[in-house]
Amino acid sequence: MKKIGLGIVGLGYIGNLHLRHSLKVPDARLVAVADMSKKALARARETGVKKLFTNYEDLLKDPEVDAVVIALPTHLHLDCALRAAEAGKHVLLEKPIAKNLEEAKQIVIAARRNSIKLMIGYPLRFNSLFRDIKEKIQSGTLGDVEVAYSTFISSGPFLHRAEGHTPIPVPEWWFHAESTGGGALIDLGSHLINLTRWYFGEVTDIKSHLRHRFNLESEDGAVCLAKFKSGALAVINVGWFSQSYKLAIEVFGSVSNAYAEHTSSNPIMTVAQALTTGTTKLHWPHLAELQHFVHCLSNDLNPSPSGEEGLKDLQAITQAYKNQFSLI
Repeated sequence: MKKIGLGIVGLGYIGNLHLRHSLKVPDARLVAVADMSKKALARARETGVKKLFTNYEDLLKDPEVDAVVIALPTHLHLDCALRAAEAGKHVLLEKPIAKNLEEAKQIVIAARRNSIKLMIGYPLRFNSLFRDIKEKIQSGTLGDVEVAYSTFISSGPFLHRAEGHTPIPVPEWWFHAESTGGGALIDLGSHLINLTRWYFGEVTDIKSHLRHRFNLESEDGAVCLAKFKSGALAVINVGWFSQSYKLAIEVFGSVSNAYAEHTSSNPIMTVAQALTTGTTKLHWPHLAELQHFVHCLSNDLNPSPSGEEGLKDLQAITQAYKNQFSLI
């Protein structure tokens, strides 16, 4: 079977994660990478990548590239995804699909028009602990789910970043709603909204309370209350305000309850958390996500979460931004 030729556009934190994982997928071959940073390209060269581009348009012209992983800032998703679709390249696009609904719809339409497969990067779907909860809901083990509490708290864009021993300033685009579509709600909330939609069906109503601890242009924290087609309610709590990392969900049913927590992708942190909690399983959802994408391309299957899924997540997020409530 022919290996799928991969190209990676954007070599920031997530892009580098995909680069490392792409080298571990048996049915894939990392053909090329693109980034404006010469340092980033030099690091990619050290891993054995031969084709290095400063312009992703040149990468998209390469006939050896069958599919691209787009790990660019949100405001650059539209142009790159459209060009990739027009070039006939399948796309794994990091979440959120776009900064607004108009751009998201353009991306989905372009994928359909050019008959390419479009997958949105939601790694929680590929963590076995979160998948276990999905199976328990489907099997009826939990009974009728009444409510879920989900949390994603981290340092967000304030995460320490460095090239070698040199700190990297936080990119300016993080702090402009025009570039990101919002703050912590669209950034972290998209993960939890996708996960809870996967569990409970479509969102029928959602409201949000936004917080501005750091007086930024966009919110650095949000609490949402969402109702789903199944009748379940979910509290979605996200924030950029803590140096401590917490990503978890607890689901309460009429028969039983279930809890899952995602550990950091950092190897040292993952092992430390495993020792602390007594959990012996280590989870690498980004690798499983990429393996799923490649498997679908190799077998002409539709990957999931799809572009349409990403669009529905953004519709729910947009509704949450519109339906705000205040607390005195």
